[in-house]
Amino acid sequence: MSITVTTHLNLHGTAREALEFYLSVFGGESTLTTYGDLGMPADAPDAGRVVFGQVQAPGGFRLMAYDVPGASGASTTTTAGSTTRSNGMTYTDQPFFVSVRGDSLEEVRRYWEGLTVGGTIVEDLAASAWSPGFGMVTDSFGVTWILDVAGEARTD
Repeated sequence: MSITVTTHLNLHGTAREALEFYLSVFGGESTLTTYGDLGMPADAPDAGRVVFGQVQAPGGFRLMAYDVPGASGASTTTTAGSTTRSNGMTYTDQPFFVSVRGDSLEEVRRYWEGLTVGGTIVEDLAASAWSPGFGMVTDSFGVTWILDVAGEARTD
């Protein structure tokens, strides 16, 4: 048996922009279907919003997103800054983080540089006790990402 877990973001009118952003960071292919594509009248308020969207990139990255019907505006989204790190501890009110692990620091740094554009750095990407590279960022869509490099923990 095989199982795949995919992060599915519930956004408030920004799914299209988020999917375009993640495609620019991770590459791959994007799929997008609007409520109008599935038969909602073109003049309905949500017709142009995303009912199904996905970015899938080589190497296993996949993320889905949609616009919650009837919801819009930044006031209904999670705001950057609700996750902080202090003295090696993470404090947050968010129910989840998205974790991306790469094989090399160069690979992870490319993703980091993309995700930090317009975002809030929670912890800079740097070597840690468990990884050659670890960092946390809350992106411009309010999603907090943990990026790290696969590696052995230090034993000193």
